[in-house]
Amino acid sequence: MKNNSCELTEEPKLFHEGATRFDVIQGELGDCWLLAAMANLTLNQALFYRVVPYDQGFDDDYAGIFHFRFWQYGRWIDVVVDDRLPTCNDTLVFMHSKEQTEFWSALLEKAYAKLHGSYEALKGGTTCEAMEDFTGGLTEFYEIQKAPDNLFRIMLKAYERWSLMGCAVEPDSDVTEMEQDNGLIKGHAYSVTAIRMVEVDTPRVSGKIPLIRIRNPWGNECEWKGAWSDSSPEWTMVNENERKELGLTFEHDGEFWMSFRDFLLNFNRLEICNLNPDSLDDEPLTQVSKKKWNMHVFESSWIPGCTAGGCRNYPDTFWMNPQYQVTLEDVDDDDDDDLCTMIVALMQKHHRSKRQIGQDCLTVGYIIYHLNDPDNLPKPLPKEFFESRTPAAKSPSFINLREVSCRFKLPPGSYSIIPSTFDPDERGEFVLRVFTEKENKMSEYDEDVGLKSPDEEAQVEQNEEEEDKEQQVKDFFASISGPDLEVDCYEFQEVLNFAVKQEFDIDEISLDVCRSMISMMDVSFNEQLSVVIICIFSVII
Repeated sequence: MKNNSCELTEEPKLFHEGATRFDVIQGELGDCWLLAAMANLTLNQALFYRVVPYDQGFDDDYAGIFHFRFWQYGRWIDVVVDDRLPTCNDTLVFMHSKEQTEFWSALLEKAYAKLHGSYEALKGGTTCEAMEDFTGGLTEFYEIQKAPDNLFRIMLKAYERWSLMGCAVEPDSDVTEMEQDNGLIKGHAYSVTAIRMVEVDTPRVSGKIPLIRIRNPWGNECEWKGAWSDSSPEWTMVNENERKELGLTFEHDGEFWMSFRDFLLNFNRLEICNLNPDSLDDEPLTQVSKKKWNMHVFESSWIPGCTAGGCRNYPDTFWMNPQYQVTLEDVDDDDDDDLCTMIVALMQKHHRSKRQIGQDCLTVGYIIYHLNDPDNLPKPLPKEFFESRTPAAKSPSFINLREVSCRFKLPPGSYSIIPSTFDPDERGEFVLRVFTEKENKMSEYDEDVGLKSPDEEAQVEQNEEEEDKEQQVKDFFASISGPDLEVDCYEFQEVLNFAVKQEFDIDEISLDVCRSMISMMDVSFNEQLSVVIICIFSVII
């Protein structure tokens, strides 16, 4: 059953005392990945109100509809929904707020389901997918056991730049979501809501230790039970002022703290959504950091027999894939090795809609080549170029996910990025995005396409040929029409058959067609046509 919000409560509200991460509580739908992203979104008002416009509500001018905005493949689109929500016994079945009168989270989930075709389409996913749709940002994916040594520094810098982060524990093969003895849920997505260096001071230990605040979107007592969990003895090492600054509360709300060391030991995946430059134009984001990514976005497609060349395993066709050139000129400010940071992300379009009709994501990835002298290389790069070159970098793997992304540190220079499917002749659309710390130049690496003046010699020959054909039609017309140089429908049929059969292999044109054409073009209303009109018509055909 579906009830509208006014039937569920007498005083429905879009927001109750603003939007917070505690307004996002999971229902019966398996979309914890979406909830984790929504909880993160509430931490940034500027980002949140871009997705959930605040100029709407259950006021006097309420019309029964709400609109939301999502980023889809390079552009922002509006999605409008009514206020009817799935219920059972007058209780919301899917996402809801802890306040029964608040409905922004349920309506946002409905709009996102409409964007992808149904609630069913939201079952299973990654937090980074929703974070990108909410911000237009670019997501990095880390296997924590294989993460770089400076992962905490990466996370801290990301938090300071208002990046959205999510983490997850690997699922159990037998159980979809299983609670472990330590309180964490296997196969479950969590939000990372804070990264801090916390001062501790005891007779035995003093200094700062790295802590991470994490939230379970279920919003209940299923929380971490180890060190730095709610009411654990470790908090006695932190003075009262710092605890207040952290906003420390010990409630069964799904949110908890844990040490970075325990984070590495207990979580398997980390996703960081880096905000694009447009998002960072908003206040209060720029109050925290003036730094922005430089971004380039390209849309294209793989077309069988044309631009779907497959991976490097297929050397005869690999060169046919779309090619892009990026030039890195300035090294990073804080890089001792004089290298440039570049994040490359390849995203497939419309994968959730295709999943509903039984189509899986294509297996995709990309290869990056260094170009020593790009101005003197052919466009596009030919087969021979790839046969004699070793890639400078590549995506971690070819995989059937919506997006494949990776961070690279490369020397200044020009590079060619080749996005492809694993197998050739697979059809699909994609978006290629490149983020760099410093400004860069990027373009499609292909032949210049434009209008060119025809060859003068060929043009003269073409004009002479057309003049000769026109004269032949005039001479034949004169032999048929007589001295008045006009023809009726019978004579017009002869002239027209003569003119048309020089160009086309067709049967005789009927008399009815000729009568109709004379009626259409007879300006003197005498049911005859002159030689001028006949010649004009013959040139047109």
